Amino acid sequence: MIKRIKDSLAAKGFLLSLLLLILCGFLTYLLIAIFMPKTYSLYLNDALAEKAQQFVSRLETVDFDSSGALFDSFIGNPDISTVELIDENGTSIPLPSLQNTYTGSTVILSDHDLGEPTTTQSFDFSFLNDNTQYTLIVYGNAQPVSQIRQSILQTAPLILCLIIILAAVIAFLFSRVVTKPVLTISSVAKNMSQLSLDWDCVENRTDELGVLQKSLNILSRNLSTALSDLQKANSKLQGDIEKEKALEKERMEFFSAVSHELKTPITVIKGQLEGMLLDVGAYRDHKKYLTRSLEVANTMESMVQEILTISRLETSGASIVHSQFDIAQYLKTYLSSTEDLMIRKNLTLHTDIEVPALVLGDSRLLSKVIGNLISNAIFYSPPDNDIYIAAKTQSGKFRFRIENTGVHIPNEDLSKIFEPFYRVDHSRSRQTGGSGLGLYIVQKILKQHGSECNVTNTERGVCFSFLL
Repeated sequence: MIKRIKDSLAAKGFLLSLLLLILCGFLTYLLIAIFMPKTYSLYLNDALAEKAQQFVSRLETVDFDSSGALFDSFIGNPDISTVELIDENGTSIPLPSLQNTYTGSTVILSDHDLGEPTTTQSFDFSFLNDNTQYTLIVYGNAQPVSQIRQSILQTAPLILCLIIILAAVIAFLFSRVVTKPVLTISSVAKNMSQLSLDWDCVENRTDELGVLQKSLNILSRNLSTALSDLQKANSKLQGDIEKEKALEKERMEFFSAVSHELKTPITVIKGQLEGMLLDVGAYRDHKKYLTRSLEVANTMESMVQEILTISRLETSGASIVHSQFDIAQYLKTYLSSTEDLMIRKNLTLHTDIEVPALVLGDSRLLSKVIGNLISNAIFYSPPDNDIYIAAKTQSGKFRFRIENTGVHIPNEDLSKIFEPFYRVDHSRSRQTGGSGLGLYIVQKILKQHGSECNVTNTERGVCFSFLL
């Protein structure tokens, strides 16, 4: 029998719970039997002291002969057992009464005198217009406390039986509730040790055992999906590799284009310098060809600066600093710097610029966007034409629009205009010193700001626009 109990978690849980519950129930009953009467007695004492103090305060406002009504009212309180009035000589004196229901110096209320008084309250006072010092002694009624004590003693056997019965029932239910999920979890753990993952614990609890059940289910799902997650991660990695390959291919193509673009001016400068060194033919005019070489070098320098700008955009796009700035002020400054070039080409500028034209973004990068679009319009506008610039805020967003007249872009080239080194007219680009990277940089900066540049042919010419 003892061995079976030792080997059974349910039996051990039942016996231990039963003993603990019986002990707790007995101690609880004992504490109630001891402290409830005392606590209630203290409550009655406080209540009696408060009532007696109020009564004495009222007695001090009347003379002795007029206090009968007050005594009649106070003595009629069921919480009072005995009242005694003593003068300054220690002599008990009869209590005044309007109803003449009692005589003598001490009043004992037989209806409430069922035990020892709960307390004795003594108060010194004087009646109105009376210099005699009186002492009022009030005794509380012990009947309620006695009744509580008797009730506790009479119900003791019944309460003890209920404690034992309830302890047995609760211990049985507790052992079943606790041990059953433990046995289930034990079986699940055994299956886990054998790498059998086609199971699931029923999550019908919210306590620690329920947490354990949930944890086992999560562990099972994690183990069963580990391979799937690994495959997904591998697929994602493969995708990242392919993306990186595409980016690397784009970089290689870009640098190949850069090499091609730089090869021609380098060859030109090299040929001009060699001709001047050898004093061959027309190259004897050193001033003329040094000037040309300087122009080519300036073009190369501009291209290198654009390439460096692109490199910074690709490697530190996250370093964009957004702030609110006024594009109208920048437009005013930049257009002033291009005034001479526009005069030489006899270009007429038409502006519709909101002041201030506030926009949120990286002021350095967006200024470059505006500058590249304006310089592109000036360079590619034939002489004696117009340029229209509009910068306004519409529906809480900033809109920029620039249109140059007298020229159109073939429709097949519109989708390629923002590619690096793409030129609609190669000869014109070289004549104007264009690097072929200006519009590419514009599009890259705007995409980092969550926008893009649009280009369309209009009746008058070509229009570039973006919205921030």
